Amino acid sequence: MEFNSFAEFMAMGKHGFYVWLSYGLTAVVVAWNVVQPVLRRRRLLKEHAQRLRREKRA
Repeated sequence: MEFNSFAEFMAMGKHGFYVWLSYGLTAVVVAWNVVQPVLRRRRLLKEHAQRLRREKRA
């Protein structure tokens, strides 16, 4: 597919809204799949450290 201008490229033959929305949603899902394990790991390490401190005091 060839476009004569950047505006035509963005419009994607009048389907631009759906094309760019699908790209955006895909980017959000991929980002979530990258960020979620990092956040979960941090939470688990924090909980583990708290548990160790409690056991040390007891």
